[in-house]
Amino acid sequence: QVQLVESGGGLTQAGGSLRLSCAASGSIMNIYAMRWYRQAPGKQRELVAAITSGSSTNYADSVKGRFTISRDNAKNTLYLQMNSLKPEDTAVYYCNADVRLRPLTPLSYLWGQGTQVTVSS
Repeated sequence: QVQLVESGGGLTQAGGSLRLSCAASGSIMNIYAMRWYRQAPGKQRELVAAITSGSSTNYADSVKGRFTISRDNAKNTLYLQMNSLKPEDTAVYYCNADVRLRPLTPLSYLWGQGTQVTVSS
């Protein structure tokens, strides 16, 4: 079964740090761009950070300088290091990946199940 599984969420105080992981498993031929999204209660899902297969990155303005996205292609794993956390970072965080499962087939777009991040003031 092809899937993305997130881990590393939890509860921390403002100013704290958390590191999220997202592991891809199953029969995947190639993984291209990977992203972290988040969704706070009552709000739309928003893009937090993205990274290409060549490790070029971009970030939402709200997290620049505080969050770092990275990937380990050998382990098919995506990371999000979150520092200087604020209460407004509280949300469910989802990973997303563009993958090719078999040769000469269209890309598939995978989503993880989400992991809760709660930052108290």
